[in-house]
Amino acid sequence: MLNLQPQQFASWNEPIEMLYACHGKVKMFCRQLNILPSYLEKNGNIQAVQKDVQQILNYFNVAAPLHHDDEEKDFFPALLKYCPQAKADVARLASQHETLHQNWASLSVQLDALLKGEITQIPEQLITQFIAGYDNHIAIEEPLFELGKSHIPQEELTAMGKVMAERRKN
Repeated sequence: MLNLQPQQFASWNEPIEMLYACHGKVKMFCRQLNILPSYLEKNGNIQAVQKDVQQILNYFNVAAPLHHDDEEKDFFPALLKYCPQAKADVARLASQHETLHQNWASLSVQLDALLKGEITQIPEQLITQFIAGYDNHIAIEEPLFELGKSHIPQEELTAMGKVMAERRKN
């Protein structure tokens, strides 16, 4: 049975909360990916699987790259302005974005093939590698979100949120 929690809704007026919200979706989709191989083995490529896989593809093809842009173009520069001590972590995270994109490129080909009925199972090592990359990345990144909340002035956060929202209109 699901344990329903009251949902907090973030807005672009709180860009760091939006970054956290994106991580929440990443974690949710990673949990789905983690159970996908055993679910496929037990139930086959049924309509519910196809629906979930399509949502995962949509998210990581569109929203995740925008999220990484938000971080690299807006959040990281603002954070470094006020917290230069975060430079090594920011460089590491930016490098990890490339690896995350590469891992996604490999996994998404398999997920597309599953949707088309060309394959019946996803290689578990691709899923494991993808999830591990995000787990590691988020563990480094979220403490920086907290640093940003306490050091980046509110007016800069407000301006950042407007830029992030505008990015999604294009």
